[in-house]
Amino acid sequence: MPKTKANGIEIEYDCFGNNEAEAVLLISGLGTQMIRWSEAFCQILAEQGYRVIRFDNRDAGLSTHFDSASTPDFAAIADVVAHGETPHVPYTLFDMANDAVGLLDSLKVKRAHVVGRSMGGMIAQLLASEHADRVLSLVSIMSSTGNRDLPQASPAVMAAMTSPAPHPLKDEQGYLAHCVAFSQVIAGPGYPFDESAQRDQALAEVKRAYNPSGFWRHIAAIAATGDLRPRLANISAPTLVLHGSDDPLVPPEAGKDTAANIKGAELLIVEGMGHDFPPSLFGFVAGVIADNTHRARQTL
Repeated sequence: MPKTKANGIEIEYDCFGNNEAEAVLLISGLGTQMIRWSEAFCQILAEQGYRVIRFDNRDAGLSTHFDSASTPDFAAIADVVAHGETPHVPYTLFDMANDAVGLLDSLKVKRAHVVGRSMGGMIAQLLASEHADRVLSLVSIMSSTGNRDLPQASPAVMAAMTSPAPHPLKDEQGYLAHCVAFSQVIAGPGYPFDESAQRDQALAEVKRAYNPSGFWRHIAAIAATGDLRPRLANISAPTLVLHGSDDPLVPPEAGKDTAANIKGAELLIVEGMGHDFPPSLFGFVAGVIADNTHRARQTL
């Protein structure tokens, strides 16, 4: 896969479809690699006539890691945030949105349809608010505004997400079992859970890159960025907010809050969907992304 220098870092990316077609930029979530946007999904989207671009966020996958930075002190970050100040962290979601702009610059893409999932949805929201001239349309999937008054994940779900995993070089089977167990915790009840596919995904990711400290720095970036709602009024791109009715990690109220704070945004709650993206939804999600791009064409 190709790599480019952008915004002072190296970004790993790849593309599907016709390079001359309208671009759809896919932004990944917390601590995850671009291959969570599976090749199968990217191909379905590309077959609808788009140039599909996926990439590793900083501190994930094969993009630049920030291992020289210290491990975030979350108690100190919370204290600073509680006093209305900005904590000192290696980077924020604003930097990650600027990475996406830098990638578009490197690929000579003037404007793109932007799609983000989970933390990637927050990055996409910032991209659309701070760089409106670069965004044709926005789709925010299973994401949030950072509003701290919203319902949070249950302690059990948070424990499953943050509990230490066995080191894959010392206990590969234990590591994979840990990953599959968490995937099952956040999966929606409306779609079959494929344990074997989840295991294969986790194995492919850990063999590609292993950077557990990047996960914690991503959390610190979210905390330091804070509430996005004051920024969302700047978004003019046609926006779709897609959220699962049974998301246990980012409850659907977060999606409703996102849509409520973006003028003209459409909200789509998918019954039975959790904080996951099962293959049975690939065609549906690609279709609603395409529908939202058509809204953008009508406004040009």
